[in-house]
Amino acid sequence: MPSIFSRIVSGELPAYKVAEDEHHLAFLDITPLVEGHTLVIPKREIDYIFDMPPQELAELNLFAQRVAQGVRAAVPCKRIGVAVIGLEVPHAHIHLIPMNHVSDMNFANPKIKVPEDRMRELAAAIMDKVPKSEPRGAAADPALATKNEETKAVREKAATTGPGESTGGQLSQLVAGLYFVSESDAPLSPVSYDAPSGEITAEAVLKVLGQPADTKVETQELTYFLRNHTADQGVLNDVDLANRFKALQMYMKQELEDTTVYRLGTGPQIQVYALGKTADGKLSGFKTVLTET
Repeated sequence: MPSIFSRIVSGELPAYKVAEDEHHLAFLDITPLVEGHTLVIPKREIDYIFDMPPQELAELNLFAQRVAQGVRAAVPCKRIGVAVIGLEVPHAHIHLIPMNHVSDMNFANPKIKVPEDRMRELAAAIMDKVPKSEPRGAAADPALATKNEETKAVREKAATTGPGESTGGQLSQLVAGLYFVSESDAPLSPVSYDAPSGEITAEAVLKVLGQPADTKVETQELTYFLRNHTADQGVLNDVDLANRFKALQMYMKQELEDTTVYRLGTGPQIQVYALGKTADGKLSGFKTVLTET
């Protein structure tokens, strides 16, 4: 289920927006500590801010820097305090809080109620003061520009399915060239089946896959199954590959319902299917082979 912030990004829920670009959004907190308390988020939903790829995290902070300049210009204060809590909403976000005293940053303080008219006034004032371009020097670094292009490619792989593009086509793109590394390497291959009617149980999945009913089945959560491949450096010490696995994981958790990993058999080679239900009644995902001796 999309987070509250993702629903704001999609336009499903309203917000007092103060800044936006292709990949980020900033809006006023509706339960603020002080007037002008602003939230800065990546549009791509990711739960824990420090699970973000390094370049995306850097870009989020550059965007937050611009927003903080706008908040400080519009709201009288000595400094803009910065906080990352990460427990309230499962979508990475940064708090920007106008502060005149250290106590202004105390999240144990009672939240204040700001009238709607004042919230609109604050949002407009901050939006007017946010610089329209990146801080000086950020875009002048050729290495950063090159990395931005690489990051854009990863984002495009993680994006939701576009008009006319099937889930299967998106999965094919996401898994292309990826290998699951255990005691041997096995490619990830996209798969899609007609989903069984009713509850998707292990028995129902075996039937869909054409496997004997007595086949041993173990289930795992996708994040756990891919944990070694989505670590910061990945199992092969390759950041780009780790980011691709993260993009695949995020897509499957956001776009497929009840995504589950099914391990079939007893080894040494175990058939693995990571499957979730699509909006059009398919059971889609990828398959691979896990070697355990």
